[in-house]
Amino acid sequence: MLTNGPARRVTIFINEDAKHHMTPLHDAIMTYLMHKGVAGATATRAYSGFGFGQTLHTPKIEVLAEHLPLRIEFVDTPAKVDEVLPTLYEMVTDGLIEVQDTTVVRAGQSAPAHRLPREHTAAPARLLRVFLGEADQWHGEALYDAIVKKLRMMDVAGATVYRGILGYGAKGHEHKRSVLHPMRDLPVMISVIDRAEKIAEASAEIESMLSDGLIVTSDVEMVRVSRGGSAAESTGAPDAVGKPS
Repeated sequence: MLTNGPARRVTIFINEDAKHHMTPLHDAIMTYLMHKGVAGATATRAYSGFGFGQTLHTPKIEVLAEHLPLRIEFVDTPAKVDEVLPTLYEMVTDGLIEVQDTTVVRAGQSAPAHRLPREHTAAPARLLRVFLGEADQWHGEALYDAIVKKLRMMDVAGATVYRGILGYGAKGHEHKRSVLHPMRDLPVMISVIDRAEKIAEASAEIESMLSDGLIVTSDVEMVRVSRGGSAAESTGAPDAVGKPS
């Protein structure tokens, strides 16, 4: 178990398309670290980079986007790092492994779930979904951002913004991200769950802000599951599961 005190940080640099026994190398490494009980690991994808071959890998050029660099990082006790390093050396045949001494100043441990009361509440609610374009504007700012700010001012329980990767609307225009058009008008959906009367107010406000889009509402059952605290403290969309009625 990772505790406060001396530790080691391991950083692994590999390419996204690297393989290990026909499996993506980054997946194999993460699975191995989890199997060995490493406290935690994070894999991040870089936007661009180059290595010993002095070739710049970037998503701006499709043929070079396949080799984008990945960074896997974890912190654990010196004993645990010494245990997993030999296998990592065997797995990473083309890449870089960096090991640094570090100090853990706070190792947060979540309280055991069985010690916290489990609360479950269910109530009828309304689901509001707004479909618009990423490039849509409202008084000089992104429309989806302005809508979320308006919802917060109205004390709506919560809202989540989803960014699509492909879509088309009533006009039949395809919206997608590509190498040639990296910043094209991608589809955006805003999802909101709250009481019926609050959703009605929010829908009216959003309709006045939309110039081209779609608003959909439906009846749902809002189920809230939490451990500790009061269920009444938060009933926002990210923490609630909406089930169509």
